[in-house]
Amino acid sequence: MQPTTVETPSDDLRRFPCKRCGAKLEFTPGTWVTTCPYCGCQNEIAAPRDTRAVQELDYASALAALKERAGTATTLIVQCGACAAKIQVPPNVTSISCPFCGTNIVATGASTTQIKPNAVLPFKTTRDDAMDRFRTWVRSRWFAPSKLKSQSMLDARFTGTYLPAWTYDSDTTTAYQGQRGDAYYTTETYYVNGRPQTRTVRHIRWTSVSGVVRVEFDDVLVMASRSLPLKEAEQLEPWDLKSCVVYADDYLAGFRAECYQVGLDDGFEIAKEKMRPRIESAIREDIGGDEQRIGSTQTQYAHITYKHLLLPVWLSAYRFNQKLYRFMVNARTGEVVGERPYSAWKITLFVLMCLAIIGIIALVASHAK
Repeated sequence: MQPTTVETPSDDLRRFPCKRCGAKLEFTPGTWVTTCPYCGCQNEIAAPRDTRAVQELDYASALAALKERAGTATTLIVQCGACAAKIQVPPNVTSISCPFCGTNIVATGASTTQIKPNAVLPFKTTRDDAMDRFRTWVRSRWFAPSKLKSQSMLDARFTGTYLPAWTYDSDTTTAYQGQRGDAYYTTETYYVNGRPQTRTVRHIRWTSVSGVVRVEFDDVLVMASRSLPLKEAEQLEPWDLKSCVVYADDYLAGFRAECYQVGLDDGFEIAKEKMRPRIESAIREDIGGDEQRIGSTQTQYAHITYKHLLLPVWLSAYRFNQKLYRFMVNARTGEVVGERPYSAWKITLFVLMCLAIIGIIALVASHAK
């Protein structure tokens, strides 16, 4: 499907004014409304809520459209000088705090043309829920410095941020060459102190093979942000991608949104690597036998489609002893992922206690003999 050309939303739409008092509305997590924080007036989001309404877009058409700037939106992007995050700036805002590291940024970025999201996974966990989970997580860290567990740290501010991602569907056809290993056994004789003994020895008989396997992939997720370490971002998984709804600006009201730093084509290359283990597993199953060797493979990808979606995360960042630490909460499941410092004296005390316990056990064991 060829993505349609979209225009940059107007300032009035982006600000989401309250119909009663004119104040700025904010999306309420876990609901389908935007709410005025002053008078409590609620506006229902008009976008379709049926998850089946989210469309898969044609990959090849999108790459061609990028060259012609069709199916894209022009937005103001600023880059954080501290952590290199690229953040979409709301209209009429001149200064913001980076949601990834807390650095203050003056909005003097440049306009850029990017593919507009066509799906969003709305916030479900509220800021208070995220804070409670964060506090529980911090208090459970045995070797964290005591200062980290102080009330000032536990009251860290969370920023609701949408992280960009791609999902890819593809039919794959892979031609391969390899070897099938079939086990057989022989009996061998060996000597122990001059006496003959026998044992069964396993051998593998290798046979050259070739074939073709077909594997279908659905919603291969690729994070399109480089602002967070990939390992930590992946720890936020799984995401309930089947709950994505059609993108609407309303879901971003009151939240930040990061623009993608991994392009559509680069994302698909990452997706290929994620597909590889399943393809290799299918090849090994097709080869059969007791062992398999995969020599060469050649994969063709067909019927490639994609979604550009936004994933909800509560972010918090602070500096401890001149080092930056981040905390993230999956705003759908409540999963907490974070970095924290370690207390050297607590670790030392723990090691000494372990050594003392081992010493006591050894002493008791020696007296028992």
